[in-house]
Amino acid sequence: MGANNTRLSPRQKMINLMYIVLTAMLALNVSSDVLDGFTQVHEGLKRSNVNFDNRNASLYAQLSGIAEQNPDKAQAWLDKATQVRENTAALYRYVDSLKYAIVRKADGENGDPDRIQSRDDLEAAAVTMLSGTNPQGKVLRLRVDDYRDFMVPMMPDSLKRATIVEALSTAPIPKAGNITPLLWEEAKFDQQPVVAAVTLLSKLQSDILFAEGEVLASLLAQVDAGDVRVNELNAYVLPQSRLVMRGSKYSANIVLAAVDTTQRPTIFVNGNELKDSHGIYEINTASTGTFDYKGWLEVTHGDGNVTRHDFSSSYTVIEPMATVSATLMNVLYAGINNPVSISVPGVPMSDISASMTNGTLAREGDHWVARPQTVGQNAVVTVTANMDGHQVTMASTTFRVRKLPDPTPFIAFTDAQGNTDHYRGGKPFAKSLLLASPGLSAAIDDGLLDTPFEVLSFETVFFDSSGNAMPEVSAGAQFSTRQKAQFQRLGRGKRFFISRIKAKGPDGITRDLSPMEVILN
Repeated sequence: MGANNTRLSPRQKMINLMYIVLTAMLALNVSSDVLDGFTQVHEGLKRSNVNFDNRNASLYAQLSGIAEQNPDKAQAWLDKATQVRENTAALYRYVDSLKYAIVRKADGENGDPDRIQSRDDLEAAAVTMLSGTNPQGKVLRLRVDDYRDFMVPMMPDSLKRATIVEALSTAPIPKAGNITPLLWEEAKFDQQPVVAAVTLLSKLQSDILFAEGEVLASLLAQVDAGDVRVNELNAYVLPQSRLVMRGSKYSANIVLAAVDTTQRPTIFVNGNELKDSHGIYEINTASTGTFDYKGWLEVTHGDGNVTRHDFSSSYTVIEPMATVSATLMNVLYAGINNPVSISVPGVPMSDISASMTNGTLAREGDHWVARPQTVGQNAVVTVTANMDGHQVTMASTTFRVRKLPDPTPFIAFTDAQGNTDHYRGGKPFAKSLLLASPGLSAAIDDGLLDTPFEVLSFETVFFDSSGNAMPEVSAGAQFSTRQKAQFQRLGRGKRFFISRIKAKGPDGITRDLSPMEVILN
């Protein structure tokens, strides 16, 4: 119901500007709980990366030791492993440099990814990774593609090869609301807080180290070490998932490197024997934090001797995270449908459920519509997700329920081009258009809510030659016969007022609107 050919009053312009500023401020308001969650994940990833790097260094040391004792059999594999280590280190350092670039863009030249000050800055990551003539996000994507193409051919195992391809995938990512998928770098870094961007880069480093470890283990397994392999036995923990949400399961493979597949070791975790013969360790997660565990493997050799190999590892459990945002603003309005977006990272829409107090919440495709009831009473939206067959509460968000803002009264008319327009008073108005108009209307048509109201009644106030006021009452929303007769008697330059306007919105609340002045030309 916007007016295309009528200039807005200064008051209406100010109202529109306030809506724009408010919406922008709300879009920038990132929850401190979410920022704290990213910080915890980043710390956990740093510890995991140290463990992965130590594991990879140990694998390389084993291969180096075998090559030193038997270079004819192992030197070719060691040369490939050296190339893997060099390429991994170069890409890892480049990702590290991007973390410093993003943080220093937000915090200044002394910024440190381990002590981020402007965690909620939404511009630094996008400017660093997506802007300029040579955006670093595209450079990173191409370097990851080159690294993946170099690593994958070294994996003879098709399942492990597919795992590396998936972990280092830079394919376009579909996003709700977009017709075409977004480029990998846009989906990862556009409108991301600094702490989230740094966490994503740390996860990429974790995937890079994971791929390096898989390739090094494969190269080591391809060496016919024979008599020297038993001298280099070490225990490793290979988690299937390096990040775990509370309520889901932590799974890890506990294996002995270069072990004969026909001879399974006996595994003990925290003093208890692991019953799974394939070395899969699972434990339910009930609380957040970092948890350590340790144990040992017992291996029986051909001569009957049993050797023990100790291991230790840790895992990080994070709080479930969900995004709930009102499409219009951070409040819900009673009496109308409020579009709401609900998503849970890593969970498909079909596995997400939501409910609301003080009203109804219904799913419409990939979006939701909230319709609150009582003004002044908060509405709480609760999001749950199906995690491994169990319903887990992901987030609860409280919204304030308010009545709709007052609408603006206007006289609807049709201009010379046949377009419908609105006259809101305060400037000359053709008498012919006034006489052709049936009555008074009211609506919120600010481009955000766009809600019509029902005009119940109003008065027109005319002044005679002596300055005496002569009020006339309307016929509901229509001009009465007496009001139209007064219009006929008005001459050019005369004016009158429309006051005591009462209108009712879809929330059922009747309100008094500001008067408007009509000037005839």
